[in-house]
Amino acid sequence: MIVLDTNVLARFLLKDEPVQHAAAVRLLGGPRDCTAPPTVLLELSWVLKVNGCSPAEIAKGLRLLLGLPHFKPIEPEAIAYALRWFEAGIDFGDALHLALSAGHDRFLTFDKAFDKLAGELGAFPPVSRPQ
Repeated sequence: MIVLDTNVLARFLLKDEPVQHAAAVRLLGGPRDCTAPPTVLLELSWVLKVNGCSPAEIAKGLRLLLGLPHFKPIEPEAIAYALRWFEAGIDFGDALHLALSAGHDRFLTFDKAFDKLAGELGAFPPVSRPQ
């Protein structure tokens, strides 16, 4: 399994460097499986955002990657939940932190908007503010 860095995934999605884009296409097109840790996908969401991508475009790009037969991200279930919550309006970083916290009792934050939206979505673990 080959582990890919943020810049490889960014070149694949942004297509802004033709030579690097072609290399990324070859890597992600197989025949070897590729992976990336959640931190790379978190950084990728930020790179896409600073390159002018809307939240919908970021979600579309992440979904494209997750649908590739030779891309097997680390923590795929958490990534899937984070992406679903991101598409519902939670910041991708917050959604990923929360998804990677599954199995714990509670996620505490001072972010009122995150607390409210996570509750409305039934995200888990439950989100609340410290008392």
